[in-house]
Amino acid sequence: MRRERTRKTIKPIHALGFFNVHEDGFIVENIVFDYYDPGRVYWSKFTAGTLEEEIEAMRQNMQEFLREEKTIINGETVVPRVLGADMVFRTPRYPSLILFISFKGKLREGENVYENIYEETVSEYPYEFYWFFPEGFKINEVIVDGDFTIEDNILMVWVSKGTKIKGYEKIVFKSTHRIR
Repeated sequence: MRRERTRKTIKPIHALGFFNVHEDGFIVENIVFDYYDPGRVYWSKFTAGTLEEEIEAMRQNMQEFLREEKTIINGETVVPRVLGADMVFRTPRYPSLILFISFKGKLREGENVYENIYEETVSEYPYEFYWFFPEGFKINEVIVDGDFTIEDNILMVWVSKGTKIKGYEKIVFKSTHRIR
């Protein structure tokens, strides 16, 4: 029983995501979730050599979460896949889970549309995410919750704790050259 109480004190405190878009439609997504773990539960598992099972369970949970979302590129549904996960420790009380995800859509010369549909929620912690498009791509329209800015071919988004998340994102971008 004591173990369960300690486990409940682990809480996510921040997230950071990076989306790298390739001309062939392959998108590599890396997400870092930072946690506060006052009971050092993850650290204890790390020092005992049993952390891998926990990381695998977290990887599977993220895969299930992604299956519940709908990701669409140019009208076609694509399925993001969690390729791997790792946990690092800034300190024993502040672990970070890193997830490696990829998916592929068919991009075309001219306008392309990325959409993501998921359950509405309220952000429990602040997070940021960044989309990096190849040279020669231009971001034309963005629908996301939170604040964003566009610098050349980079979209930067900041979401504060407590933000109502509508469950819909859209990025319209254009390729100014031939897609390979």
